[in-house]
Amino acid sequence: MATVKTIAIVGATENIGSAIARILAKLNYRLLLMSGDQAKLKALKEELEKLEPKAGIDIVGCAKEASWEADIIIIATPYEAHKEVAEKIQEVATGKIVISVSNPINSNYGRVVPSANTSAAEELQKMLPYSKVVKTFNTQLASKYISAAFSDQTRDVFIAGNNSDAVTTVFELLHVAGFHPIISGDLSVSRTLERLQLSIQNQMPGAL
Repeated sequence: MATVKTIAIVGATENIGSAIARILAKLNYRLLLMSGDQAKLKALKEELEKLEPKAGIDIVGCAKEASWEADIIIIATPYEAHKEVAEKIQEVATGKIVISVSNPINSNYGRVVPSANTSAAEELQKMLPYSKVVKTFNTQLASKYISAAFSDQTRDVFIAGNNSDAVTTVFELLHVAGFHPIISGDLSVSRTLERLQLSIQNQMPGAL
């Protein structure tokens, strides 16, 4: 019997984090949910267990603890928290896939923060040099991913990353979740992917 993979979602109570948790809860993965808002985290766990009674879901109070146990780490915090999260998990994220889903906007949703020759995902890779950073789940509203995953729709989801094995693993994860994954290139392609939804986020703050 194949070993069940453990996936940590850091920032699980953010819009996109909770959306990803709802999508993955229906699959054969153990989920470790982490957030600074313990009340929302507990409510999310209860909601997921009600929807998916067989799901393996635990809540964790520390990003490092969640990442230590995980095979795959999903960072769903706002862009501005990436540095803090990376510092906490660097030691335990060595060799692991780290999925970056956030778009690099400031707290006012007014502009892309990195310069044109970099991206949030590339910055994260520099902060986690021994991890395999993959960019995905960032070009649609969280609600769009949810509606696609729980219907007969097939929605495109773009993937970018430097490590081919990591990209393949994420491709398979998205495929099993009911999406149409598209491998877009190496991590530098995330510069384009992260800018695709800037106009939407300007109109709908907090949507992703």
